[in-house]
Amino acid sequence: MSLEERIVEKLEKRGLYLTTAESCTAGLLAGRIMNVSGASSVYKEGYITYANESKEKLLHVRHETLEQYGAVSTQTAEEMAEGAAKAAGADAALSVTGIAGPLGGTKEKPVGLVYIGCYLCGRTVTKECRFHGTRQENRNASVEEALKLLEKQLEEEPSTK
Repeated sequence: MSLEERIVEKLEKRGLYLTTAESCTAGLLAGRIMNVSGASSVYKEGYITYANESKEKLLHVRHETLEQYGAVSTQTAEEMAEGAAKAAGADAALSVTGIAGPLGGTKEKPVGLVYIGCYLCGRTVTKECRFHGTRQENRNASVEEALKLLEKQLEEEPSTK
């Protein structure tokens, strides 16, 4: 059973709904989940918010957060996950924001730097990742890490909704 199949099964058993908020992965994460037959029972909608304006408008990421920490930050990943869950009325949300490359990196925020947010039933955790592949490899690795983070949270969270 694949990682995404296990996640859909766990969400379904607990009656939880999932949404996604993606920047650098631009829909790859939602696509992985939707590859699972029956995923529509746990996934209703998702957000691709590449521009900062979209993060603010659709996910209610605070302008101050983007100004102070930037779009590629743990703070933004956290607000993206929480905002997506609220906007979609979901119990769980995954967010991904980062620099896939090959352009866009700086010394402080190099290519391959990605932040993942995971909201589950009122609790949000974030994870910083540093990948060293091509643009597509970095995007795929981001999706994989996001799914692993959600699976871990589902295993640790009490089974009540």
